[in-house]
Amino acid sequence: MVYAFTKAHATENDFVVLPDPDGTVHGPLADVRVRALCDRHAGIGGDGVLRVIRTAAYDAAWPGAPTSAATWFMDYRNADGSIAEMCGNGTRAFAAYLRTSGLDTSDEITIATRAGDKTLTFDGELWTVDLGAPQLLGWSEVGIGDATWKARHVDMGNPHAVALLDGDGSGVAGLDLSRQPAFDTATYPHGVNVELVERAGEAHLVMRVHERGVGETRSCGTGIGATAVAVMEADGHIADGSTYVVDVPGGRLTVTWTEAGHALLTGPAALVASGTTSL
Repeated sequence: MVYAFTKAHATENDFVVLPDPDGTVHGPLADVRVRALCDRHAGIGGDGVLRVIRTAAYDAAWPGAPTSAATWFMDYRNADGSIAEMCGNGTRAFAAYLRTSGLDTSDEITIATRAGDKTLTFDGELWTVDLGAPQLLGWSEVGIGDATWKARHVDMGNPHAVALLDGDGSGVAGLDLSRQPAFDTATYPHGVNVELVERAGEAHLVMRVHERGVGETRSCGTGIGATAVAVMEADGHIADGSTYVVDVPGGRLTVTWTEAGHALLTGPAALVASGTTSL
C-alpha cells in the first residue's frame, strides 16, 4: 500500500504527518507502522507520528477515541508506537499542516487531542497553543547515574517531572540523556517525561528533555510548559501573567502563565518535505 506523508518539525521536535481525513487509509494505525515510519535509518525519521483525521471519522472502537466538536483530531503516537495523550509541539506542526494544505486556513484553529481540545492562534510565523491549566501535583526524584534531583510533578495532560538544577545552563548541556533517567515508578506508573533545567537569566531558562516512548528530543512543547510553570511557581509567579523564555536544543519558545491559569506556548512550526511511502 502506498500512502502520502509530510515531514514537519516544531523547534526540531520532528514528526511524520499522515493525512487520513476520513479514516480510510490507516485503520487503527498499528504500532509497527509507526515504528517503521519513525526509524531514522530505514524509515522517514521522527519523534512521533501525527495522523490528521476528522474527529467524526475516528472509530470509537480505536484507542483514545475523542469526544469533541472540533473538526480535526490529532491522533498522536510516540516513535515506539505507543499512544500519547498530548504533544505541545505536535499541535503546532498539526495546525501548520492544516493551514498549508488548505484544510483550515483560519488564524485560530481548535483541534481535538486525547487531552482535550487545544486552540492555536497564528501570528506571523509563530503559533501559540493554549495548553490548558497545568496541574502541580507533588514532588519526586529523578536521577542520572549517581546524581539525583528533586523534581516537581506537573501534569500537562501528560506527565512531567521537572528538576531545577543549580547552574547557568552549562551543567544541563553536559548531562547524558542517552538513556531514560531514573524516576519514581510509584508516582509515574505509566512512565514520565523528564525535564532538566537551569536558569540562564531572569525569566530565562535552558532545558533538555527525555521523552517517554521516544528518548531525548530536541524540544518538547508540554515539557517546556511544565518547566516554565514549575520555575514560575518557585519564583512566586503563579498564574500572574508572567512570560518566561525557554531555550532547548531545537530553538527558543516562550510560555505565559495567564491570570486565568492557562499555559500559553509560543513558537514556530515548519513543513519540510512531502511524498509517498509504502512503509
